[in-house]
Amino acid sequence: MRTSTDEVTPVEKPTPAAVTAPAAPTEVITPHRATAPWVPWAWAAALGVLYATVAVRRHLLLRTTGYDLGIFEQAVRAYAELRAPVVPLRGEGFNLLGDHFHPLVAALAPLYRLWPSPLCLLVAQSALLALAVVPLARWAGRALGPGTAHTVAAGYGLSWGVSSAAAFDFHEVALAVPLLAFALEALGRRHWRAAVAWAAPLLLVKEDLGLTLAAIGGYIAWKGPRRLGLLTAAAGVLGSAVEIAVLLPAFHPSGGYAHGGNLDEGAYGSLLSTLAHAPLDLLRPDTKATTLVMVFAPSALLALRSPLALIAVPTLAWRLLSDNGFHWGTAFHYSAVLMPVVFAGLIDALTTMRRDKHSAATRHLRAPLTTVLTVTAALLPSFPLAQLAQRATWRTTPHIEAARELLARIPDGASVAASNRLVPQLTSRCTVVVFPTFPVEGRLYEYRPGRLPRPSAEWIAFDRRAPEAWPYRTGHWPYPIERQEAELAAASKRYGYREVATRDGITLLRAAPRPTGAVNRAPR
Repeated sequence: MRTSTDEVTPVEKPTPAAVTAPAAPTEVITPHRATAPWVPWAWAAALGVLYATVAVRRHLLLRTTGYDLGIFEQAVRAYAELRAPVVPLRGEGFNLLGDHFHPLVAALAPLYRLWPSPLCLLVAQSALLALAVVPLARWAGRALGPGTAHTVAAGYGLSWGVSSAAAFDFHEVALAVPLLAFALEALGRRHWRAAVAWAAPLLLVKEDLGLTLAAIGGYIAWKGPRRLGLLTAAAGVLGSAVEIAVLLPAFHPSGGYAHGGNLDEGAYGSLLSTLAHAPLDLLRPDTKATTLVMVFAPSALLALRSPLALIAVPTLAWRLLSDNGFHWGTAFHYSAVLMPVVFAGLIDALTTMRRDKHSAATRHLRAPLTTVLTVTAALLPSFPLAQLAQRATWRTTPHIEAARELLARIPDGASVAASNRLVPQLTSRCTVVVFPTFPVEGRLYEYRPGRLPRPSAEWIAFDRRAPEAWPYRTGHWPYPIERQEAELAAASKRYGYREVATRDGITLLRAAPRPTGAVNRAPR
């Protein structure tokens, strides 16, 4: 499959007859004006600023969380200090490589060492998500002209999958998005080895992305050199298997795969029965079907006409088969890696349509491109980039000012138990856990009161206010407010914490000095 006439490479010296013979109809593509090389980079710069603005404002408004921005900052901070990524927020002595396998996150450590702040991670994520527009717009411009390049850049850049990731806490998948986009461009240009080179690091971003690498290998085996494709597919499957079965359990305190329960036997009692019900479970409940349509909606569903869309299957499969309801919808970061696939499929489909002499797209692409832009505009108000048009995004409330003032009283290097929304305000300079202590002994959802250890942090920073919580529902996490209030009262009455200050619903407590040799974490 060729994407444009400038990619046609003769395999032998043409004969005089071949020179004078008319070109095959399938190779005739209407000439178009060249796209300036700086156009994709201009789009990347503009989108990077847009994403960073949303992300930074969200952090300044206390809308970021310990789960997950605080977790990743603790990991990157450890890498920057040449330590293992032990993350107190995930449990005492918990190595984050036992949660998801993402050693490539360490690539951010040099930047974090220069700028030790949660904003470093948010800006880096914004840049990574924006960078993916470069290969997509470049490919679209080369194959179909400037109009398509701008449409693809706008469609990808403003797509709900990317904006949901940009306006949420940092996640490792931000590293995968540009890698996948460059790999897809290489596939479109039939540069098979370059595609493998770009896609291979996906194994170091997250354990499930080895299956995406395998899908890329399958595509290469189908459309290009079979041996290279099969080797790539085998490497992807084997890589994911080793990470899930060997490496993640080796780093996890309990010796298992932390997220294996999301794909367990479920309500059917056995793995075989679960697999038998899988085709129906892919679309139940209705949220899954809606998300499946929404994934391809930014391309006006045209991406489904391209075999490149098959590269989205591994990510869609594990999400739709998961028992975790967060994986089914359109919020959070889970769809970010799908957007490059969708727009690569769009470019490929439009190129094929234009090459087809029987298609109306042979004459112009105005109708499909207009549809893509219309869908993009229609979805934009329902997703996070619309926050930039909201007055509350640009207003600093008295509650936020109170939080900043009280948190400033905590000295650098202190240990702190803080409410989830206060955690990432402190992780760059303190050792922080979520208040009340969470998780317990490495178990992520441990709520039994009898299992909670006594607080051991020097400071407690507690916020009674229910935060503005997109993409979460408004409310207190990880425990109901009544439970958290009870734990706060116990800290004062039973464990010797004294109140330092209270303002606008935020309470700051400090532990009383303990006798030498006192046990810090005696269970109740």
